[in-house]
Amino acid sequence: MRSVTELPGGYAPLMKIDLQKDKKAALVVNGGSVLVMAALWIAGCFIVPFSAFFQSGDLPFFLKPVLLILSFCLYMVLHEAVHGIFMKGFGAKKVKFGFTGLYAYAGSQDYFYKKPYLTIALAPVVFWGLVLLVLNCFAGAFWFWNIYFIQVGNLAGAAGDIYVTCKLLKMPSNILIRDTGVAMEVYGRTE
Repeated sequence: MRSVTELPGGYAPLMKIDLQKDKKAALVVNGGSVLVMAALWIAGCFIVPFSAFFQSGDLPFFLKPVLLILSFCLYMVLHEAVHGIFMKGFGAKKVKFGFTGLYAYAGSQDYFYKKPYLTIALAPVVFWGLVLLVLNCFAGAFWFWNIYFIQVGNLAGAAGDIYVTCKLLKMPSNILIRDTGVAMEVYGRTE
């Protein structure tokens, strides 16, 4: 289903999600994110000892952490790019990208139907999760933690996308969602 630029007749607001203004929802999302990070860090320690991150080999000692920071910044841009690509693929006329200080975002003024929107919401975590898993499998112990930290960020950073997905799964199939990047409005049929 293609997105629509105007809200059709017979739709009314059902819910608004704004993680910057709704402190309770933000606490749930950020708390979930911290729990995911902790669990994944512990799991990673069973795969490759954390001390491997501090081994510099032939590289200057500071280079691995610097590469990690630069790689994570690039990942954040690419994560939002995947959201944007899927928004465009489902018919968005224009996609806006930005950063609020807490969150990077991709947003649109268009309205998306439920199934396409769920695809938009989950596409980055699935796509980058698979890419990073493959990279981790072939990178070896020396680079494991650099890649794994990005994977942890991928999964923990998707807490907001997963929170929204869980909320939307409970709603009727004919809802429309407008995700401006910083807030989301959900509309349902009144007839």
